[in-house]
Amino acid sequence: MTANQSNSEMLYRELGKTGERVSAIGLGGWHLSLKAVDEPLALRIVHAAIDRGITFMDNSWDYFGGESEIRMGKALKQADRDRVFLMTKIDGRSKQEATRQLDESLKRLQVDHIDLVQHHEILRFEDPNRIFEEEGANAALVAAKQAGKLRYIGFTGHKDPQIHLHMVEVAERQGFQFDTVQMPLNVMDAHYRSFAKLAVPELVKRNIGILGMKSMANGILLRSNTVTPIECLHYALNLPTSVVITGIDSLEILDQAIEAVRSFQPMSSEQVQTLLAKTATAGASGEFEPFKTSSIFDGTAQNPDWLGQEPQHIQQLMLA
Repeated sequence: MTANQSNSEMLYRELGKTGERVSAIGLGGWHLSLKAVDEPLALRIVHAAIDRGITFMDNSWDYFGGESEIRMGKALKQADRDRVFLMTKIDGRSKQEATRQLDESLKRLQVDHIDLVQHHEILRFEDPNRIFEEEGANAALVAAKQAGKLRYIGFTGHKDPQIHLHMVEVAERQGFQFDTVQMPLNVMDAHYRSFAKLAVPELVKRNIGILGMKSMANGILLRSNTVTPIECLHYALNLPTSVVITGIDSLEILDQAIEAVRSFQPMSSEQVQTLLAKTATAGASGEFEPFKTSSIFDGTAQNPDWLGQEPQHIQQLMLA
């Protein structure tokens, strides 16, 4: 099946240069452990999503102390693992901490390998250098890939597209290219510190799989009263995304995501400009993208121990 070819309710796209074909909508793992979502409902959501053609499953080592991965693991135990492209994220910047977190994720998810593991929350300009140190986290993921624990490597971040570009550049200096990159892509992003304008074109040039997130930012964008949920999803789907990851905390929200795919048609430049004109004033200052303008969404800032130790040679410099 080729990129953008439809199958039943779902649309499938190529994941960069990996050769993998994944659902254009991905199931966000964070929402599976929200207070209003008990475990039986979480499992029903995952099973219903798979039955309706969603293959891309998002998660992270740090979501709700591991509860989201545990629930995903239980759901996949009752489903056909081969129908799912499973992704999770780790926060460790050191090889030791990244290895520990990855092994925990494998246990929680109850799988022998994860399809895609991403360095999570690349929010600081120093993160890329820490990760690509000799004893940095990327060495851990490369070793895990060689051992068959994972298949592809990517990174995520929600703060600034320039940091994303720096991560790609640091990787390339090390002779490494990521398979995927995840970032906020939404109707407000175009107006403030825009990932779509700055990061996306560079990733398209390199044929790196683009994973969109925060299309509604857990409903925060909708509070601007400028756009509908379907418009938000259509905009993100219209970008050169392989997957648009969206939070699904009920079967009704799953219906909404499926309807967005079913009704999606490529948008003309005029349609895009009309939609963005509706959000221009609300989006100008980043007010509705607090993940860019505050630290509220920065789990690794609130929990710096997740990152692990600074590189040893840096510590030695400090003591010299």
